[in-house]
Amino acid sequence: MSSNTLLNFGEPGPWFIARATSNERFVFHSVAGRFVILGFYGSMKTQFGRTFNATMQAIQPLLDDTNLCYFGVSNDPDDESLNAVSESLPGIRYFWDFERRISTLYQACTADGRFQEMVYVLDPMLRVVRRFDFGPDANDLDALLALLQSLPNIGPPYLALTQAPVLVVPRVFEPGLCEVLIDYYAKHDNEDSGFMREVNGKTVGMVDYSHKRRRDCQIDDEALRTACMRRIYHRLIPEIEKAFQFKANRIERYIVACYDGTEKGHFRAHRDNTTPGTAHRKFAVSLFLNSGNYEGGQLRFPEFGPALYSAPVGGAVVFSCSLLHEATPVIAGTRYMFLPFLYDEASGKIREDNASSIVYQS
Repeated sequence: MSSNTLLNFGEPGPWFIARATSNERFVFHSVAGRFVILGFYGSMKTQFGRTFNATMQAIQPLLDDTNLCYFGVSNDPDDESLNAVSESLPGIRYFWDFERRISTLYQACTADGRFQEMVYVLDPMLRVVRRFDFGPDANDLDALLALLQSLPNIGPPYLALTQAPVLVVPRVFEPGLCEVLIDYYAKHDNEDSGFMREVNGKTVGMVDYSHKRRRDCQIDDEALRTACMRRIYHRLIPEIEKAFQFKANRIERYIVACYDGTEKGHFRAHRDNTTPGTAHRKFAVSLFLNSGNYEGGQLRFPEFGPALYSAPVGGAVVFSCSLLHEATPVIAGTRYMFLPFLYDEASGKIREDNASSIVYQS
């Protein structure tokens, strides 16, 4: 995590261990599994500190520790010694950050000593839902309160059914970037999307509508490719490393894929790494650009039952390329996807060694 850039939408909040109101060694990442308000208010001597903490006290019924909790971050030793703030369970706790270590991690405090009052709302994966920047005299918290009221209810525990070993990650692309990618598809050439099959030791690209019906648009705009790559790197790669202990550092292909409901767009059950020319692929990313605007078009992993998988707009489903999977037919509307493969340096050597085995046929 760069220490000189502000954390933004979808990026993971840094982990830390710090002294808190009732715990000398509070492990922050242990609170994952609920939405978290992390408020860098500085001191109760400021107007913002008083207003913000009074607001947190007023909404304590929302702060149930199951769906939502609040951590204030104090830089002022008087807040502790004078009991200016106190823990109130469930849901309200404080970190003593007198050396501004946490504040520096989250860029509330800069290297030259400047302090910015700010509030992060983190999701259950401890990734940024939104950051709010305030001033020391700020008292308008309406936008923050509106966001807190809109957060989904995590709900009570339930017995899990058999499920595929896949990772569903929301907030990888902003809705605005999703719209840009769909618009790019509309304005540029696209072509039938084939699939790879091994024939006589060669990796042969072919088109067969009974197996796959999709059209792809290659993204040639370098600025747009870079924008996609940066979001994958900062918002998705850390979650893959956490879940699967695999550090991807290479991306194969930048495309917008289109499954058209009038053609019953689909991709029947297949694996993504079974030929010499695809053996380097480690993880597939299905990033949903317009969820909710079509019918059908979910992911299914037949080895693990009939469950269907999707993600919200800008979210991704990530899975090993070794898993059997299919894209079920789109029966109405049009499904747009961003579909890269991820791999690492060692796999890159495999890709180079096998490049000569790939043959495309019309």
